[in-house]
Amino acid sequence: MRKYLFIIICLLFSFPFQGEGRERGSNRQTVVLSCDLHCQGCCDKVMKNIAFEKGVKDLVCDLKNKTVTVTYDANKTDVPTLLKAFEKINKPATVKEPAGQETKAKTQETDANSGASTPY
Repeated sequence: MRKYLFIIICLLFSFPFQGEGRERGSNRQTVVLSCDLHCQGCCDKVMKNIAFEKGVKDLVCDLKNKTVTVTYDANKTDVPTLLKAFEKINKPATVKEPAGQETKAKTQETDANSGASTPY
């Protein structure tokens, strides 16, 4: 009996744990969404509902900047699905561009409208 028990224990520890394989297959991405948050109740509503959407791994509400940072598994969900989830709870959100990209886009738009060529 001890011999069989010893063999079973050795076999259990010889196979890799299933939890390790799941982390390797995940494709985590982060998006910052601009949302109309008025009070802590709005943040609680977002945290309570969006946290249970499929693929959402982490959720951070910033009441001061009125943004929600969502870390999600790209294999399970995407940004349009997350935006639909915000619309379901009557908190429409838009993707907030990082500060560096926003000013770069405005500069390119200004150059295109003015017809000015950029020096080489």
